[in-house]
Amino acid sequence: MKHRAFWPAVIGFALIVAFMTYRALVPLKVTEPTSPVPAVSVAALSELSLTDTNGQMQNLRQWQGKILVINYWATWCQPCREEMPGFSRLQEKYRANGVQFVGISTDDADKIVDFQKSTLVSYPLLIGNMAVMTSSAALGNTRQGLPFTAVFDRRGGLVMTKLGRWSEADLEPKLAELVAR
Repeated sequence: MKHRAFWPAVIGFALIVAFMTYRALVPLKVTEPTSPVPAVSVAALSELSLTDTNGQMQNLRQWQGKILVINYWATWCQPCREEMPGFSRLQEKYRANGVQFVGISTDDADKIVDFQKSTLVSYPLLIGNMAVMTSSAALGNTRQGLPFTAVFDRRGGLVMTKLGRWSEADLEPKLAELVAR
């Protein structure tokens, strides 16, 4: 009896691993909203209550007038972890040009602090609840996948999004274009 269940379990496990590998390796397309741009802005998101890793309340309004890159991520998400060093380098490179990255996670503050001990992150990491993560659907993340990144222009309008890992090399020219506007 035990032997009959063994092979279906092994095959099921192999299918799950194959699917997860496929999702990790197949790049997801950057979506750049076409006219009209979705009626989503930083102003709508700024009403969310977010705390930083020190327990201090933060509001996205503090970055009004900047090019804002909001990255929904989690400590357990490998593609999220892979893109963050590149985001940190871009933050440092474009900080003086009015670019601000912000990471939003539903992880506990302790997990995020532990993560920061092993991975240098040069931008604020904020903690939200599941409602905050669900809000990413209004930005186009209808699959509720991670990582998900939304880029807003200086006026606060959504200009581009990406579901999946966004490489530094692919994001940088888009940021340079926004800075030049």
